Amino acid sequence: MGTQPAGATHFKKIPRQAPLFEGLFIKGDGTIFKERLLHLIHCQLTNHSIRHLLASDPDLSRLYSIPFSALQSSLRLNHSSMKQFSELFYTIDTQKLLSLYHSGNIAVITYRDPEYPEQLKEIYDPPLVLFAMGDITLLKRPSLAVVGARKADDYARRSILLLLPPLLEKGIAIISGLAKGTDSIAHRQTIMMGGKTIGVLGGGFYHLYPPENKALAEEMKKNHLLLSEYPPIWKPKKWFFPMRNRIISGLAKGTVIIQAKIKSGSLITADLALEEGREVFAVPGPIDNPLSEGANRLIKQGAKLVSSGEDILEELLL
Repeated sequence: MGTQPAGATHFKKIPRQAPLFEGLFIKGDGTIFKERLLHLIHCQLTNHSIRHLLASDPDLSRLYSIPFSALQSSLRLNHSSMKQFSELFYTIDTQKLLSLYHSGNIAVITYRDPEYPEQLKEIYDPPLVLFAMGDITLLKRPSLAVVGARKADDYARRSILLLLPPLLEKGIAIISGLAKGTDSIAHRQTIMMGGKTIGVLGGGFYHLYPPENKALAEEMKKNHLLLSEYPPIWKPKKWFFPMRNRIISGLAKGTVIIQAKIKSGSLITADLALEEGREVFAVPGPIDNPLSEGANRLIKQGAKLVSSGEDILEELLL
């Protein structure tokens, strides 16, 4: 994704650029377009390749009639990649997959659908499709990302308990990644306080990770929201998790870092938030705790030090 190493970014928000989808919103048969876009995504193409095809065929109306050599050129695939693509292209049953997802109460939201969050279109490499389980109206709420260490301790729990009440009173949805530690604490405490929370997964819904969060995920499916850009049948892969961080920060008006080591996914999320022109907040921690190093460094670089939910609301003008 071209992000800088954790700690390398200085805190100057980058002005938002025109969305990558600008010019691609051409009306057509939404159902046919959705099926064809899903077909391409299940063929394990990158968003980059699919966007090249969309540039010349925005409705994917010629997907099944275009000469294969022209399709290869439009997707910008080499011979080896095209061979892999063709094997999947001719064997995937999109109708069967859609039926499976429908029976599992999984919504499929493309970038052309009204449910797709406008703020997500502003980020680098916006997902072409979001798979959702739960209350998709939460995508229209103002939201805040809360992320931090997987080995978070009681300090993280107490910090979250202190920060959340005024935010939830304003109807702000809390976004995190359903990972161990800070993520799980943020989701659970939001639910306990009667708020709403959104979990962004690094894999498909049918292969939840970590498995110990299954009960939490089930609760969120019923009364909150789970999201993934990865098809439900896909198993999580190591590189999916840093990729999903751009969605966590991209959905939110700001990102709060609570406990993070110098080299961590949380600092990647902070970097992405800056690139997306969003606010970055950090909760300071004890200087003798390695889990404080990341947040304390962010504060040195200019992140907003927060010790209460009101500090965050003040910056977000809510």
